Amino acid sequence: MIKLGVPSKGRLMEKTFDWFAARNIRLSRTGSDREYAGAVTGIDGVSLVLLSAGEIPRELAAGRIHLGVTGTDLVQDKLPLWEQQVEPLEEMGFGEADLIVAVPQAWVDVDTLDDLDAAAAAFRAAHGFRMRIATKYHRLVREFLRDAGVADYAIVDSQGATEGTVANETAEAIADITSSGETLRANHLKILSDGLILRSQATLWRSRVADVADEDRKAMADLIARLG
Repeated sequence: MIKLGVPSKGRLMEKTFDWFAARNIRLSRTGSDREYAGAVTGIDGVSLVLLSAGEIPRELAAGRIHLGVTGTDLVQDKLPLWEQQVEPLEEMGFGEADLIVAVPQAWVDVDTLDDLDAAAAAFRAAHGFRMRIATKYHRLVREFLRDAGVADYAIVDSQGATEGTVANETAEAIADITSSGETLRANHLKILSDGLILRSQATLWRSRVADVADEDRKAMADLIARLG
């Protein structure tokens, strides 16, 4: 049986169900909203696994599911050398968001990553500790800032309401996903002019390491052909 991992709740789940339905494959939850069981109709040999979007990269990389729907940002942040573990099959056209670096609007002299590097050095000299950048995307942010030559900062883990960490004085800057930018503006933050780390959207991924039994190869081929 080919295992398809799909986000288990919210708008991402609904949009995924709609995307497959447009290709005459019906995905559905079975049981109550508290049960993570699902069904697939319209194609044989495929089972539905409902997971959080953040779990799907790990399950693909472990080979426990064959296909999965999740964001580009989550795959690239959670899977080092992700290209060796998964491959993108189809961008799905929803869940678009940019992973960016943002700083307080009041920092009128900080508009670029070079400015941020200078501000970080000045901050450490003035306060005796490193400038804090709140994010849940630790690996992507570290690699991006390293490549940009930004030093003298510390990552602060934030798994929710990241935009509020500056106002709450638990961080001086943030790196987070945004779609419209409205939440950033509401929290008096601005995106650095060269602070785009990654453009992300919901994508259908295939595991490079999951075993496909001989009897399941036709189901995989049929599914990919339908989606194409």
